[in-house]
Amino acid sequence: MKLLTVSVLVCSMMALAGAAALQEAEKDKETEAIIQEEEHRIDKRSTSCPSYWTEYNGRCFLFIPRTLTWAQAEKNCQSKGAHLASIHGTREYNEIKRIISDRTHGYPETWIGGSDSQEEGVWLWSDGTPFAFSYWCRGEPNNYWNQDCLQMNYSGNNCWDDLWCDARRPSVCAKKI
Repeated sequence: MKLLTVSVLVCSMMALAGAAALQEAEKDKETEAIIQEEEHRIDKRSTSCPSYWTEYNGRCFLFIPRTLTWAQAEKNCQSKGAHLASIHGTREYNEIKRIISDRTHGYPETWIGGSDSQEEGVWLWSDGTPFAFSYWCRGEPNNYWNQDCLQMNYSGNNCWDDLWCDARRPSVCAKKI
């Protein structure tokens, strides 16, 4: 009888331990599911740029290969909820050059969002952010016969140049995520 009682107790303890382990496994599965759902939500947020746009430093960039005037390029970017790209540092400039190169296998002269058409010599970004970084080519901007719009990838140095706004160039749009 003692052996039967001990056997029943051992079986009961094993059953309870198994049930506890099952409950723990269920909790682990639920926790894992919650973690995966959160990671998916975070991943989805971090890649919230539309198709064909490239995310960099909290903004989405898009190279537009069609040649347009500066004003047409800005209007085209606005139709996409963006502006011509403003550039705020060397790393960002290099990333934009890479985006262009990936699409074109080169560095064509390309419109970005700088202009001094409001006041000569006062450069502004079309998106309203401060014009605190520049990468002007030597001797630029020179305002040669009233050049008011900013192109990048000028000359072999891929630096910036002021140009007549009615010239036709591809462009880069940018918008915040």
